[in-house]
Amino acid sequence: MTVPVGREAVLTCLVEQLGAYKVAWLRVDTQTILTIHGHVITKNHRIGVTHSDHRTWCLHIKEIRQSDRGWYMCQINTDPMKSQVGFLDVVVPPDIMDTGTSTDMVVREGANVTFKCLASGSPSPNITWRREGGESIPLPNGEETSSIDGTSFNLTRVNRLHMGAYLCIASNGWPPSVSKRITLVIHFPPMIWIQNQLVGAMEGDQMTLECLSEAFPRPISYWTRESGDIISQGSKYEPTVIENNYKVHMKLTIHNVGPSDFGSYKCVSKNSLGETDGTIKLYQIPTPTTTMATTVTTEVVLPSTKAPQVKQEKKKQKERKKILQEVNEIPQIPPEGRGGQIIQPGPVKIEENRSESKMDRSSHYPMAHESSRASHRYCIQSSLLHMVLLAMGTNFSSRLLL
Repeated sequence: MTVPVGREAVLTCLVEQLGAYKVAWLRVDTQTILTIHGHVITKNHRIGVTHSDHRTWCLHIKEIRQSDRGWYMCQINTDPMKSQVGFLDVVVPPDIMDTGTSTDMVVREGANVTFKCLASGSPSPNITWRREGGESIPLPNGEETSSIDGTSFNLTRVNRLHMGAYLCIASNGWPPSVSKRITLVIHFPPMIWIQNQLVGAMEGDQMTLECLSEAFPRPISYWTRESGDIISQGSKYEPTVIENNYKVHMKLTIHNVGPSDFGSYKCVSKNSLGETDGTIKLYQIPTPTTTMATTVTTEVVLPSTKAPQVKQEKKKQKERKKILQEVNEIPQIPPEGRGGQIIQPGPVKIEENRSESKMDRSSHYPMAHESSRASHRYCIQSSLLHMVLLAMGTNFSSRLLL
C-alpha cells in the first residue's frame, strides 16, 4: 500500500480458525517484532494493533515517516509457521532544499548568471523554472521559452530586461507542489530619452515637459533651468515623478507661461553608478491677431443657349420688315423727270441664291437721261437698301422692280 508522509497507515491480515495460536507483526528488513497478539512489543509509540473477533488483525502506524517505508509480515506461530507479507510505500511531497538552491542575486548589466534549485521528495521531484510575471526566458542560443526543466539554467550577458522574479517549481505527482521565488536585480547607470526636445507655447498657456529615464538602483530625478538652479514645487512649476520598477517618467508642468519661462530646461537622473541629463527648449509662439473676414456669395445664372438665338432671329425678322416698309414708302418721282409718266414705286422683290446685284435702270427709267437728279436720288436709295441687307448678314441678292 502507498501512504503519504504524515498520514496513518493500516496493514490488515485475515486469519481463519486461529484457535489457540497467536498473531504477530514484524518489520522484515530489521527483523523487529512489533506486536504479539494484542500487545505492542516495540517501544515506538506510533505503533498499535487491533483485531475483530480474532479474525481480522490490523497493524496501525501513525504519523507515517519516510523511514517507515518497507516490508511488513503478519505471522502465525504454527508449526510450520504461516505468514503473509506486504510492502508499505511512503510518498513524500516535494520540498525545496535551502542548501544548493540560489538566493536573490544582484549583478551588473552584462554579467553571466546561473540559477540552481534542489528539492527532496519521494518519488524524486521534477524542477521547472518560470518567470513570475509570465515573461519569456531568453536562452543562450538566442531563442526564448516560457519554461525550462532542470535543476539549473544559465543567463549570459544579462540586461535590464532580465530583471525580475524567477520561480523554481518542484512537483512529483503528490500534492502539494512547492516553489521558491528568486529575484534577479541588475544594476546599471541612468539613461534618458526625450521625445520632443523643442516645444513651442504662447504666453498664458499651460505646458508640460516630459522625460523618460531608466536606472537601477532607483535614481534621484529633478529639473533645472539653464542657470543650474533646481526647480521646486510651487504655484508656477509642478514637477512630478512616476516610477515603475527601473523606469521613471518625469514631468514638469508650467502654469501660465510668461516671457521669463522661455528657454532651456534640463531633466537630471542620478544614481550610485552615474548621472545623465536631457535638455528641452521652450520657445515662444507669437499670439495670432484677429481679423474680420466678410464672405460674399454671388449666384451666377447661366443663360440658356436656345433662348438668345430665338430672340436674335425675331429681331432680325423685325428689322427686315422695317427696311422693306421704308423702301416701299419711297416718294414718287415727278413726271418731268420721267418723260411725263407717273411711276409708282412698286414692291421690292428679294430673290434667293442669285448673284445679280445690279439694277437695270435703263429698262425701269427710260427717261433717266432727262433727269440726272432723280436718277441719282434713286441710286442712292438702292445702294442704301443693299448695304443694309449686307449688314444684316443675309445671303440674298436684291433687285428693285418698279
